[in-house]
Amino acid sequence: MASPLTVSPRQLHQTFLGFDLALDLESLDADVAILGIPYGDAYNIDEVTNDQTNAPTAIRRASRRVSGGLERWDFDLGAPLLDGKAVRVVDCGDVLGDPRDLRGHSRRAEDAAALILKAGALPIVMGGDHGVSIPVLRAFQGRGPITLVQIDAHLDWVDDKFGVREGYSSPIRRAAEMEHVGEIFQIGLRCQGSARRAEVEAAMAYGSHLITDLELQDCGMDDVLDRIPDGGSYYLTIDADGLDPSVMPAVAGPAPGGVTYPQARKLIQGLVAKGRVVGMDIVEITPKRDVNQITAITAGNLMLNLIGKAVQAGYFD
Repeated sequence: MASPLTVSPRQLHQTFLGFDLALDLESLDADVAILGIPYGDAYNIDEVTNDQTNAPTAIRRASRRVSGGLERWDFDLGAPLLDGKAVRVVDCGDVLGDPRDLRGHSRRAEDAAALILKAGALPIVMGGDHGVSIPVLRAFQGRGPITLVQIDAHLDWVDDKFGVREGYSSPIRRAAEMEHVGEIFQIGLRCQGSARRAEVEAAMAYGSHLITDLELQDCGMDDVLDRIPDGGSYYLTIDADGLDPSVMPAVAGPAPGGVTYPQARKLIQGLVAKGRVVGMDIVEITPKRDVNQITAITAGNLMLNLIGKAVQAGYFD
């Protein structure tokens, strides 16, 4: 298999948190693998070079402000990130784009995720649009059942848009069709998006747990966590517009309200405590719209919450 990865010269000097760069996925030796996927299955040529494709680089750059060093105390974790353990975290760069093979990008993304899983590493993906979740989830074939947990303002159950069935409006619809995906929890739904009555009815017919922002703010994240079965394998997909715009303003479709940083932190830490988080992605960040890098900093801190709590839970012992 040809390498699905590339790396720009600036990434050679700025990996996430300064972790080692690991581009040879065929011989990957890691416990946690950070991977950038700049786009999924684009609706048009403009979307392969839009600002969301710069999000992986923006998160890497902001990571200098997320952590000043692995020895620093993290009050979200109650300990330093790796807690003195020999846990190997690497940055695998970004999945290669080819302007002559737009659809092939999704295949290369799936190949990259599959190689990370084959190496026994926990994939943490930085998008890119929300279409990147589709090839990543496909890479888990044969590893189910996986409980899919989504933070998002939008439902993402569109079947077909502009003749594209794997774009950023369709990731949960496509995930529901995967044999290895079981229960789905969609958290923070609010305002208007691409969903019409037919998409809502399709989600409900599947049995997806639709947790609106109104319900979340009334019942709290602890109640939501209680609904998610214990002892499962969980994949968490975080659309930046699912969070409150005060902590993630750099999105194309901001919506008032949303999941707060403390609620997202509680969800991540709660899932680690309940069972095993097998992967996570953070998508839909538009860096040029950021304010003081707060969106990228928030993304970096959410990634650290997963890594740190996974270390404490003994995932890599």
